[in-house]
Amino acid sequence: MNAIVLMLLGIVAMFLGYAFYSKFIAEKIFKLDPNFRTPAHEFEDGVDFVPTNKFVLWGHHFTSVAGAAPIIGPAIAVIWGWVPAFLWVIFGTIFFAGVHDAGAIWASNRRQGKSIGALTGDVVGTRARTLFMIVIFLVLLMVNAVFATAISGLLINFPSAVVPVWGAIFVALIIGQLIFRKFMGLGAISILGVIALYALIFVGPEVPISLPETVMGVSDNAQWILILFGYAAIASLLPVWVLLQPRDYINGLQLFIGLILVYAAVLISGPEIVAPAINMDTPEGTPSMLPLLFVTIACGAISGFHGLVASGTTSKQIDKETDIRFVGYFGAVGEGSLSLATIIAATAGFATLADWQAVYHSFGQGGVAAFVTGGANILSAGIGLNTDISQTILTVMAVLFAGTTMDTGLRLQRYIFQEWSQIYDIKWMGKALPATLLAVGSCLLLAFGAGGADGSGGLLIWPLFGTTNQLLAGLTLLVITVMLVQRGRPMLYTLAPLMFLLIMTIFALIVQLQSFYLKADWFLFTLDLVILIAAIWIALEAGSTLRRLIKTGSTEQTQE
Repeated sequence: MNAIVLMLLGIVAMFLGYAFYSKFIAEKIFKLDPNFRTPAHEFEDGVDFVPTNKFVLWGHHFTSVAGAAPIIGPAIAVIWGWVPAFLWVIFGTIFFAGVHDAGAIWASNRRQGKSIGALTGDVVGTRARTLFMIVIFLVLLMVNAVFATAISGLLINFPSAVVPVWGAIFVALIIGQLIFRKFMGLGAISILGVIALYALIFVGPEVPISLPETVMGVSDNAQWILILFGYAAIASLLPVWVLLQPRDYINGLQLFIGLILVYAAVLISGPEIVAPAINMDTPEGTPSMLPLLFVTIACGAISGFHGLVASGTTSKQIDKETDIRFVGYFGAVGEGSLSLATIIAATAGFATLADWQAVYHSFGQGGVAAFVTGGANILSAGIGLNTDISQTILTVMAVLFAGTTMDTGLRLQRYIFQEWSQIYDIKWMGKALPATLLAVGSCLLLAFGAGGADGSGGLLIWPLFGTTNQLLAGLTLLVITVMLVQRGRPMLYTLAPLMFLLIMTIFALIVQLQSFYLKADWFLFTLDLVILIAAIWIALEAGSTLRRLIKTGSTEQTQE
């Protein structure tokens, strides 16, 4: 099959989903009100609560939720064949992710910008909130620790990406001042920012930068991890308009242009998909596609991390409630487009089936490397870019996605500590600096405590990320569903994806539990069991709340 057909089917389907389904959800289910006073205006502080242009905010949301996961997940999952991965990404984006992301922003927007964890206490109960926030903390811990490892590996393997990756931060600082102080229009700022970023990409291969292999016994991988967390700590303390917003916005534009280049190259070169549609000859040790497909591809179909960003930072920057449709649902479409490009790169970017099988020789292979290699081959064949530049563009895309996720993830982890300080009346922990130090400290403890001097300890609990993340998405949909029932609105459009996710996630947790038991991996076995119990407990609590609300009936609430 030609990759052009797959690309057009996917893009058209997601466009129709945004044009029609998101409009229905926004107007008939969430009933977005342009006159509702959003938390960004009600609690405006110039640091976290800042009314923001919807295009700038879309850039923040899109790049924060994307990370490396919509590349890693699909590029691994095609081992089962491109058809299952493609169908889950397309239908997941339209009916799951878009509703989930927009719904999480709406729910938080209607409750003073509270995070989804804090919201659980309001709409379900304190026991559910406690369990939910533990799950949230684990997800953030995994994301921050592992993405730091992923970024450091890419910077070591592709030293040509160092200049454009770090140069993007300085470009963002300038862009932030220009936007906030309104020195010029957003269009002109956008053009200048994109030109600067792409200029850095072409400079990168000419000035490759590598850290020393060891400094005082610290490996280059560990050095990058320490640098990344130092940067993320500073970024999480700065007002959002200084670095977070402009970095995410300009990265969003640059990354979207990167996607356009990939898709244009596909149109020009028309590569054939060499991977099987459904792989009936998977390598030995490959787990069953059902249910593992639905937790291997999280970001790009639906991801609980999105709910953390949506209710943690995005909801605090919504200018008008009607912006939620564009920022939330279209942000999910942007990520779905990245996953679609990844599927194409990882299945049509190889010359032959044998070349593809050489990469996918065991489960877990592929990932970012398959995306960069396959995508670079397509760019070279389609638009004539040399291999070094093509690889640099795609590596920078992956690193910038992961980096913006780390920025937001550490800020969200700081919010978790601050919310715990309010819940348990620990006043010192409510301040930004101590909360940030606790967030960084917990990540470094996992990275170096479990991983030793190399700093890759986050990989220890990474096998549980997919299931924990999808569990979080299901629980976020639970909160949204309860809020809809409280207002007497139809719950089918959130309840259906919620039930599917909970079933698949609990199924996957049980499958993994058996696997950890057989391997005698008692740490992951215990952690899996704790997460499984938490999932069932929260589901029962929310189910009880839903039954009570349905039985007693609810009336529309116009203001909270």
